[in-house]
Amino acid sequence: MDDFEKQLKEAEYEWLKMYQAGPQRVRWDKLPPQVGDYAPDFTRLNSQGKETQLSDFWKDGPALILFWRHFGCGCGLDRSARLINELQDIERAGAKVIIIGQGEPARSAYYALKYKLGEIPILCDTDFSAYFEYGLLEGKESQILFDAPTELIDRQLQAGKDFAASRKKDERPLVDNPWLMPGEFVVDQQGKLRLTYRYNFCEDFPDARVLLTAIREARLAVE
Repeated sequence: MDDFEKQLKEAEYEWLKMYQAGPQRVRWDKLPPQVGDYAPDFTRLNSQGKETQLSDFWKDGPALILFWRHFGCGCGLDRSARLINELQDIERAGAKVIIIGQGEPARSAYYALKYKLGEIPILCDTDFSAYFEYGLLEGKESQILFDAPTELIDRQLQAGKDFAASRKKDERPLVDNPWLMPGEFVVDQQGKLRLTYRYNFCEDFPDARVLLTAIREARLAVE
């Protein structure tokens, strides 16, 4: 078994284990970063396995940071499609785009290739600490499973196994932490947050006009 297959199998096991346990971190224990605060900075491996400093993306201009849910999530596929359509306008507005995901480099590179994310960098936050630094909580069942059968909402083990098996058959295996909520953040060249968009439910996608206006604010703030 190669590293990719091993990582995938472990991530599938993690999904089932965390699905059954339910969301654990649904309240902030301290005030999360707000507009005007400095954006948390960190170093993570990218999808090529290279150590990458997050702040490098905003040293020359604004950055849009997107925190994904997990690589088997349907809303991630929808966000990929939206992002591809929005990317030209975002880059024209002067911002670099970075994705933070839960998967290791090999799984991140595979995901980017499969869903045509092109050259958008993906940083690998396998212990979820970056999610928590940016104030992203785990969602409750009502935020994640609102359109699911009752058996899944109740986190019944067999329902989870059946769901995972069906997704695996569709070549979209369920992986990693199923409860982490997405978020999107605009950071200006000074490293300050200009938009902190934390999803209220898993398909709570921001309007592209909101992102573009926040990027404009970030650019004007340092001109």
